[in-house]
Amino acid sequence: MSDAADHTRTTALIARALEGSNAEKVTIGEFLDPLGERAFGFLVLILAIPNFIPVPIGVGGVMGVLVIYVGAQMLLGFQHPWLLRAIRDHGMPRKRVERFVARLTPLLRWLEHVCRPRLEALTRQPAHRISGFLLVLVGVALALPIPFTNYVFGVLLVVYAVALIERDGAALIVAWLASVGVAIALVTLSGAAIEAMRKLF
Repeated sequence: MSDAADHTRTTALIARALEGSNAEKVTIGEFLDPLGERAFGFLVLILAIPNFIPVPIGVGGVMGVLVIYVGAQMLLGFQHPWLLRAIRDHGMPRKRVERFVARLTPLLRWLEHVCRPRLEALTRQPAHRISGFLLVLVGVALALPIPFTNYVFGVLLVVYAVALIERDGAALIVAWLASVGVAIALVTLSGAAIEAMRKLF
């Protein structure tokens, strides 16, 4: 991939993916094909989608498992995401995706304004393994039935995604610190909840 293509902005890549097909549904594979080595970041962005739109109860658990799946591949040193055909060919209604993109675009443009290629070594192997490990933790937390947390995890996944796509190691450090902070908060709240239950019973 050329340098020019390698630094295409996130919103431009989204537009390219949507323009690449006129079908009523957009598949995950259609999103990933134009990305090359930045496919991990875009896949994380796709997995953030259900956290911002009304979805049936339990979908957060499914998305959490998929985030673990992606994070584990990064942790193991994969250069590109490997997807089962059933996942790769899974289609999302185009109109729903377009509405999501329209709502997410202001946030993405702000992140693009803030993000730029820097500390790029942190966005590639072997530092990719750190992101992979923390994404596994985020996936575990997302899969848990914790109310009112999907939007928080959605924003966190978007930051990871844009940092990886834009090759911004500084933004990635922010995502790492935020992941650790969320993990500490969840452990603290869980401990407080368990203690409260013990006092009640």
